[in-house]
Amino acid sequence: MAKKAENFNFQHTGRDGSFRTWFRGDNTNFNPDMAGMASETAPAEHVVHGWEPEGAPITPQTRITAFGSCFAENISNWLAARNYNILTRDESSRAYVVTCGEGMVNSFVIRQQFEWAFEGRKFEESLWHGYQAEEFGYDEEVRRQTLDIFSDTDVFILTFGLSEVWYDEKTGGVFWRSIPMDKYDPARHKFRVSTVEENKANILEIYRLIRKHRPDARVIATLSPVPLIATFRPVSCISANSVSKSVLRVAIDEAIREVGDEGVLHYWPSYEIVTDVFRSPFKADRRHLPRGVLDYIMMLFEHVWCENKPNAQELLEHWLIALSAANLISDRVQKAVRDRNGAAIERILGKRTLSRYPETEQATRDMLARVRAGWQGGAE
Repeated sequence: MAKKAENFNFQHTGRDGSFRTWFRGDNTNFNPDMAGMASETAPAEHVVHGWEPEGAPITPQTRITAFGSCFAENISNWLAARNYNILTRDESSRAYVVTCGEGMVNSFVIRQQFEWAFEGRKFEESLWHGYQAEEFGYDEEVRRQTLDIFSDTDVFILTFGLSEVWYDEKTGGVFWRSIPMDKYDPARHKFRVSTVEENKANILEIYRLIRKHRPDARVIATLSPVPLIATFRPVSCISANSVSKSVLRVAIDEAIREVGDEGVLHYWPSYEIVTDVFRSPFKADRRHLPRGVLDYIMMLFEHVWCENKPNAQELLEHWLIALSAANLISDRVQKAVRDRNGAAIERILGKRTLSRYPETEQATRDMLARVRAGWQGGAE
């Protein structure tokens, strides 16, 4: 049967002004231009779109466990400061997901924690080491404390960091990090880039374990935007980082396409917000993000996922601060907005150019005028 006419979009393709017909299916989401990405609602419309949960499932009573790459710590800190219940902030706990949670940077290690806590699995070699290369063993009391956290969790936020791993060739076990020098055995300790298939399998096994032991919990997967500090491959760190992140991003996407319809496994696009919206706005070390960018990403997460949503004025303020911190608009904006200094905003508006891109100049001026009006009128 022929498709109805409304299923076709008409695209201007010819230099002579002719139109040609292309079928685009049920979903067509275009890449926005610079002007389209100027407003504070643009990341939600053009990046988060399609990844939102139904409703706002996180309340102040929701019990949250967040660990994985160091980016997980930013999520924990933000939500805890906003009075959400973060189980992995319990300083009295000896659980490794509390004491070293932001150091679990690969999917193998995150899977190991769930296998150990839920099903008591132990590994043949000491795979877990702290920041000073100290050995973390399979202490039963630590396991029980980890199990208590996992068993109480309503939402798991798991941040995956890299796909490069060191492993024991004899047992197949993967280390948290590399191997302490005094433990290194070149005959069995090797380095490799893990595959999409391996990481997908790890994510799906984590998912299966949570569904088995904590069936009512949700899982939010994120990909840390923090790049590799170094690679052990014989190629540049920059290109190796691109591969490392791509492997994980594809693995997450394939896992969600496989089980996402069950409504339990979700994705939060912090990686895309950093690398595309803010165009990789790292500090001088080219690894860590300015506070303003981090705060905006966390506030946007709260806006999408949480019951107590930030109001429109808060979102606008944090967007302007983030743009300024990322050097996309005048660097004077972030201090003026943080201080709620209307006179400073007036002086900034008197400058000839405020935005790095001419296409966003007027939108920047409009937002500054709106944020100042919000302070004057108490608008939300």
